Amino acid sequence: MATVGIFLPAFLFVGVGGALVLWLRRTPRAHASLDGVNAGSVALMAVVTWQLGRGALTTPLRWLVALASLALLRAGVNSAWLVAGGAVTGLLLR
Repeated sequence: MATVGIFLPAFLFVGVGGALVLWLRRTPRAHASLDGVNAGSVALMAVVTWQLGRGALTTPLRWLVALASLALLRAGVNSAWLVAGGAVTGLLLR
């Protein structure tokens, strides 16, 4: 129930808002505003990624795991396997 309570409002908002966004994109001012919101969202995600990386990548071993994960991700390995591999790596290192 908690999962439904967390995710259902977002799905409903996207479902209802999708048609509204398409309609808003027709007007130049709203189009420009939505572009600004998109740019702001990307900037916020970049800042959070930077801060999390700075806090998490504190040892050479953590850097090695992160770089190996990035290489595997770029090679086409499913991210679910990377999460599982990271969990196993963490357990083995503890």
